[in-house]
Amino acid sequence: MSSNNISRKSMVFKNIIWGYGNTIFITILKFASRWAFIHTIGVTYLGINGLYTNILSVLSLTELGISSAMNYSLYEPVAENDIEKIKSIMKVYKNAYRIIALVVSVIGIILIPFLHYFIKDAKGLNNSELIFYYVLFLFNTVSSYFVSYKYSLNNAEQKGYITNNIHTITTIIATALQMVVLFVFKSFTAYLIVQIVIQLIGQIVASNYLNKLYPYLKDKNVEKLDKETIKRLFVNIKSLMVHKLGQVAVNQTDNIIISTFISVKSVGMISNYTIVTSTVDTFLSIVFNNIVGSLGNLCATTDKEYQYKIYKIYDFVDFWMYGFCAIAYASLIQPFTALMWGKEFLVDFKVVILIILNTYIVGQRIPLNNMKAAGGFFKQDRYLPMIQAVLNLGLSILLAKQVGLIGVYIGTIVSGIVPTFIRPLLVYKPLFDRNSGEFYLTFIKHLFVVVTIGAINYYITNLVMSKLNWLTFLLSVIITIIIPNIFIFLLYFKTDEFKYVQNMMMKIFKNSLMSKSEREIIE
Repeated sequence: MSSNNISRKSMVFKNIIWGYGNTIFITILKFASRWAFIHTIGVTYLGINGLYTNILSVLSLTELGISSAMNYSLYEPVAENDIEKIKSIMKVYKNAYRIIALVVSVIGIILIPFLHYFIKDAKGLNNSELIFYYVLFLFNTVSSYFVSYKYSLNNAEQKGYITNNIHTITTIIATALQMVVLFVFKSFTAYLIVQIVIQLIGQIVASNYLNKLYPYLKDKNVEKLDKETIKRLFVNIKSLMVHKLGQVAVNQTDNIIISTFISVKSVGMISNYTIVTSTVDTFLSIVFNNIVGSLGNLCATTDKEYQYKIYKIYDFVDFWMYGFCAIAYASLIQPFTALMWGKEFLVDFKVVILIILNTYIVGQRIPLNNMKAAGGFFKQDRYLPMIQAVLNLGLSILLAKQVGLIGVYIGTIVSGIVPTFIRPLLVYKPLFDRNSGEFYLTFIKHLFVVVTIGAINYYITNLVMSKLNWLTFLLSVIITIIIPNIFIFLLYFKTDEFKYVQNMMMKIFKNSLMSKSEREIIE
């Protein structure tokens, strides 16, 4: 095994281990904070919180794919330790993000007179309060752009755990203080101010640390990027710009549509479900996001055949993780919501199933999307997100008016089918030099497996929780951990992908039992 390959795996696992440790602390505080939020200032404020988060996410489309394009452009110079080129790219990145901060500020301020059009039934809140809260959200978003560009270099070097640790510490402090503020003052204003102050402190700490880690970032003598690099960079940015517009229109608009056409309270109720799915996604993304830097290195140093082998393993792991989560959501998320927040916060189970289906489909797109980004294939499918966005907005708004909340998610799922089935036609051949038919067969087989096992598990856990309490819920959790994973194991244990993952896990386990000196000798 080459030293480069060993290094990739070592950094991936280091990032994953730190990421999980950090996320566990954040998750515990997040749910505690949610409980405090609901029981002190109410679900309407929770809806405002979710709505403004989404509005500012839409404004982030001004980034226009610069982040992904810059990350990709850093893989090669980082692998070759080309400091001068890294400095040149980072200077462009820094200037771009300052412009983005200015644009987001201007557009955000222009939106203020139109805020009331997006907020329906915000009982107990006047227009001045809504504007003030929005301005605090806007400031919090804009301030992040002055530091976040530096994280890309950290990620390209596969050292994302460093900034993740800083983020975790600031999040823990902020969340703990926010809970105190909620119980003592019952004030949304104080809640937001605490978040802003702690985030600013965290950004200053992160910036100073990264300056010490990469002292050349402060160099004044920086060469201009060569014309060829600039040309490639702008080609990728133009392609990613369309992707970004489409993705934001699809992923960040549901809350806005719900608040505008149904009620802002419904945004708060839905967020009690999405906090569960987003928390689990955070755990899963620790694996998948930390792999991206290694994928970039992989695509820069290996052939297509080996890249395809790694993709198949990546896709299998993704299926098992997201498939299991979809099964668990179907059986557990509704009773968990009833126990945690109260039965009055439950929404129609048909809506819940659609949220779960959308989460699964989005998850199944991750391996191909990440391989495509790591390989620099941004151009082939650049118009797909825009097509998806038009479908999503059109169908979700139309159906929200006709059938309410369920219509929003029908529109999201229908529009999500477009990239899921068309993207492989466009990128599979140039990415892997293979026929895309393999993707469709695998996707349909995986979906059938998830639905079948999910139905069996739902039937069993539904019987167990016929009388709902924490004891029957915990028993259902144990059943859900055991039954789906046994089924998946029995169906896939003979596959090459399973054997590869099994061997890799055994090596990790054996390596963990070795002394530090023994590991250094092997490496």
